[in-house]
Amino acid sequence: MLFSKRRISILLVITVIFMILLSGWGNAEEVEPEVVFLYFATYCAPITDWDPCIEFSVGNAVLNNLYETLLRYEPDTDSFTPVLATDYSVSEDGLVWTFNIRKGVKFYDGTDLTADAVKYSIDRARNMNKGASFIWNSVDTINIVDDFTVEFVLKYCAPLDLIVSCGYSAFILSPTLAEQGTDWFNQGNSCGTGPYMIQSQVKGDEVIMTKFPDYWGGWEGEHFDKVIMKVIGENATRRQMVEKGDADIVSSLMVEDLLALQDSSDVSVVVSESYTNVIGFFNTQKAPFDNKLVRQAMCYAFPYDVFINDVKKGFASKPTGPIPQGIWGALPEATYTYDLEKARELLVEAGYPDGGFDMEITYIAGVEDRKKAAELYKSELAKIGVNAKIKGMPWDIMWELAKSPSPEKRQGFLSISWWPDVVSPASWFWSLYHSEDTPFFNLGYYSNPELDRMIEEADVLSGTDRAAAEAMYKAAGQIVVDDAVSLFIADAKNIYVINKDLKNFKANPAYPYVLFFYDMYRGK
Repeated sequence: MLFSKRRISILLVITVIFMILLSGWGNAEEVEPEVVFLYFATYCAPITDWDPCIEFSVGNAVLNNLYETLLRYEPDTDSFTPVLATDYSVSEDGLVWTFNIRKGVKFYDGTDLTADAVKYSIDRARNMNKGASFIWNSVDTINIVDDFTVEFVLKYCAPLDLIVSCGYSAFILSPTLAEQGTDWFNQGNSCGTGPYMIQSQVKGDEVIMTKFPDYWGGWEGEHFDKVIMKVIGENATRRQMVEKGDADIVSSLMVEDLLALQDSSDVSVVVSESYTNVIGFFNTQKAPFDNKLVRQAMCYAFPYDVFINDVKKGFASKPTGPIPQGIWGALPEATYTYDLEKARELLVEAGYPDGGFDMEITYIAGVEDRKKAAELYKSELAKIGVNAKIKGMPWDIMWELAKSPSPEKRQGFLSISWWPDVVSPASWFWSLYHSEDTPFFNLGYYSNPELDRMIEEADVLSGTDRAAAEAMYKAAGQIVVDDAVSLFIADAKNIYVINKDLKNFKANPAYPYVLFFYDMYRGK
């Protein structure tokens, strides 16, 4: 099935990562810019690989400005913007998709975009079987119809328009350059069609992108010629820089700063929906959390409104289930609310009338709102006799503990954030709730054959009957909620502080942490 391969980048579940640690680029021709665009961020995150068929982490904030896909998904209208494909059609049975390729597009090396390059790029990702290559699992063969027409023949129905617009492992590359291999990429080379090329980088500190002069979209009108992405770790410094106009965009400021800046005449606080949610997993294989009634009690004990209103100050939304609001397949309303009396009743029914057990809560160290959520939870759990022990841990250590061969050694509860690769409920269900022989991202260790069947069937239905697939995903979501596999803590929001002179700024939730710089400009 489409999502039967699991994500291999452990860093994909880390939240508030907005900067890129680069390992060498430099094939861009030097261009003296007239307009400089500055984008400052919080801190670095390791990058798995600079090969665009392999990279599956927040490095895509750079890659999506260097490389392009056939289509780009627009969540506001549930439609697609043509990028390297001008249009497409699908057969009545949903198994054959035909894309017409844009003419007149150049790669960085001056070669032309053709149907051969599209086939080469997708076949390369599939054959390497790394990164997000699993998005192509539904594809049987890719056929060249003519120089500018390519045909995808599927093994089973799948939403190929969503797949080709994915911000991971769907980039189109120059075959003449990419053929040199992953080592060539990691020596500081790229081979895209995007508006920008890498000019220089300082590992862990800064990356500078400069315009690709032969970009097919052209450079008439107002565009930034150069983009600077720089790490500024100190929250107060980032705020000061955007207020003074030294930075055009700042991300990941503290809630107190966001509130203070909302009335500023110099900057705008831009808040929009995201497809990222924060999820806590109960260890369903470890007592007492192997008891559904206990897990349900734990879900009633979390102070959702206090966390959203007092900690996040409204810069997050109350969740309804495994799928964030805004994505098709999300449940319409929450099943659990804060209700300690209901929690006590369920614990009595489960055989724990006075609580009387410990609950280890782990979260990623340094993520302040996750820490505050754990502290709030601990306080409420104490009221029903549950002794919570909180541990902030580096992600790699928390990850290792969660994947221990012994269920008893794994933490009782841990929290992560999740965002999609392809914009489909399958991205959550396949990775987080489908049965796994060896734990990967199903960190509740939950197994339900009926749920597995529904996930698999809905995945196939999504290629031909979105409405039927959505109904099945909602039913699957209700099973996850009723069985209390997870505690759904919050649906996140995209939050940026921008210079008020910055125009046409938009964060697309289908591409987390990615900003398409070419679309923006500065003006009064």
